[in-house]
Amino acid sequence: MHRPPTAEAEIADELAVVRPGLVPRYTGELPGARAAVLTRLWRGLTHEPLPWIVRREAGSDGLALRLADGRRLYGPRADPYATGAYVTAVRLDETVYDDPARLMTELAVPHSAVFAAELGHSVASLALSRTGSAPTPEWPDRDWEWERRVVDGHPFHPNCRSRPGLSVAEQLAYGPEHGPVVELGLLPVPEAECLVAGVWPTWLREPGRLVVPVHPWQAAHVLKRAGERGLAAHPLMALRTLALPDGPHVKTALSARLTSSVRDISLGSVGASAALSDFGETVAARTDGLLHITRTLGAVAAGSSDLAAVLRESPEEYAGPGERVVPVAALATTELPRSARWLSAFTRLALTVGLRLLEWGVALEAHGQNLLVVLSPEGDPVRLVYRDLADLRIAPARLARHGIALPGQVLARMVTDDERTLRRKLFGSLVAGALAGTAGSGPALRAALEDAVPHLPRTPDLTALLEEPLPAKALTLMRLSPRTAGDQWAELPNPLYFGPM
Repeated sequence: MHRPPTAEAEIADELAVVRPGLVPRYTGELPGARAAVLTRLWRGLTHEPLPWIVRREAGSDGLALRLADGRRLYGPRADPYATGAYVTAVRLDETVYDDPARLMTELAVPHSAVFAAELGHSVASLALSRTGSAPTPEWPDRDWEWERRVVDGHPFHPNCRSRPGLSVAEQLAYGPEHGPVVELGLLPVPEAECLVAGVWPTWLREPGRLVVPVHPWQAAHVLKRAGERGLAAHPLMALRTLALPDGPHVKTALSARLTSSVRDISLGSVGASAALSDFGETVAARTDGLLHITRTLGAVAAGSSDLAAVLRESPEEYAGPGERVVPVAALATTELPRSARWLSAFTRLALTVGLRLLEWGVALEAHGQNLLVVLSPEGDPVRLVYRDLADLRIAPARLARHGIALPGQVLARMVTDDERTLRRKLFGSLVAGALAGTAGSGPALRAALEDAVPHLPRTPDLTALLEEPLPAKALTLMRLSPRTAGDQWAELPNPLYFGPM
């Protein structure tokens, strides 16, 4: 029977046409990319509430997963907080698999075919990212140079580099790890047709029209029209957000599926952006300078989420002389987390800010992309910067207790007084995400928490963090549950108390 070409083969064929000199290196990167994605997948299989896994049995030589159909899946014990590629193969009954896409195909659980295709894209695109990644300075001066260093994408998501909507040429042209300069189109739209929040700048205005920056992928594949002239910018981790050389960041509409889903700029988020930005400034002002939130300067939507853009302050605005602003996801590319003293100081800073805001009624989505740390000239963590307020959770009752007004215009999905929801939002993104990804392993995360916790105010939220399982998004379950809306969650062993992995 003829098998369709794999994503690995498709990218190799495209690369042979676009950049033939990279083909040998791409082929050499594939085994490592498979292991990196398989490691992320194994974490999901061993820790998420997947309905077709009925039992997990730890043994002296690893872990066995008993499936509902009687088969068994064998692999190493999984540290839920480890990064890297420590799982090179697993065994399903008597067959060994080193390819996560083939493994998911053979598991043949509901919706596994689509997920297997995504895993194949993740492997192939990860190998491509490693193949063509551009060199950066050891200590970059610009925030976009730091973001370029996050070559492997999300540290725990099996779809860490899944970009099925982008060709090889487009990945090389738009992926930040490849170091491109992207020419944004500038599309004039009648002002009367636009929803505007904040102040849309004069340099993006014409008489009677607003000029909307458009990502070239969106222009070619969705809008089917290009802008009138180009605006050079550097892509960031989010791909659709780009840094102007000496100006703000531009968040563009990009309707491609990246990692898990298609992200858009909804009309509601445009309408609420100015009020949320003001709210963020108000809350950050109460942190004694430990936190800054990048302001939304202006947002516009021209009739739909397909043609929209947001202008946001660059985090570099909050760097003093000699300081650097580094996305937390990029910290793992430095030597800093290898110092127990540095990691403890950073953990203490992050938890102090996150728990303080949570007490006031604001749960940050503080993962490694949204959260940045300001480093002193000596490399010490001194304060935090947070960007992109669209995924906050806001608790009216907590706000009222602390005399903070609820924003006048906010999306209904952001408002909740449910403590479990609020804690999941912060703990899942900050502790199970940003801090775990920076620490790189459970033991390192545990040591940093043990050093930081005695310095934190004892609140009910801190007690929950210390005594309950740690929530984390069930990223594999979510990809295998396409009809279930919203986030789904796993409960990871508390990093302060779990035993040997």
